[in-house]
Amino acid sequence: MMDDFEIKPILESLFFISDSPMRLETLVEILPESNKEAILNGICQIQTEYEDPSKGIELAEIAGGYQFRTKPIWAGWVNRLKKAKAIKLSQPSLETLAIVAYRQPVIRPAIEEIRGVDSGSALHTLLERGLIRVMGRKDLPGRPIVYGTTKAFLELFGLNTLSDLPTIKEIQPPPAPEEVSPQEIIGDEMQKAEEGVTSSQDLPMNQEEE
Repeated sequence: MMDDFEIKPILESLFFISDSPMRLETLVEILPESNKEAILNGICQIQTEYEDPSKGIELAEIAGGYQFRTKPIWAGWVNRLKKAKAIKLSQPSLETLAIVAYRQPVIRPAIEEIRGVDSGSALHTLLERGLIRVMGRKDLPGRPIVYGTTKAFLELFGLNTLSDLPTIKEIQPPPAPEEVSPQEIIGDEMQKAEEGVTSSQDLPMNQEEE
């Protein structure tokens, strides 16, 4: 049985080399010499160590697993190294993504009823970028496609589960003379989030949307 001293550097190595969040179940399979409690203790030690302000990265619980990610404050310098523009989504795409995220499973007519405009192009863009997926078809006339978000969506926005999404009440600003729709507000919040988080590996989408 490994002791804590041995398991911590092993976990650090695994998190460093993995290009996607590592689930606890996977770590247990990789480390049969240890056990779940010892692995969780090692994870806790690493998280505590990397909370130090002098560290440029942190071990975050993302999309049901654990991954080293650049602390948001240093993301700008990382993007300089990558020499790639931050992911940019148009406002229609952000609005559509917000509706899918909060209303999933959701069909296209429901999305368009909320937005008031055709959303085919935005849905196509989000599917191409792997942020949403087809979950099946609804048992309605025409068998419309049902959409939901993906693991890549959780990774991009630094979420562990969908329950980590802020509530509408949390991001709703005070009433203003000119009314702003909830999906526009959520879209703006998502844009801020995607500009401020960088994982230890390149994200799957790295070009600006026209």
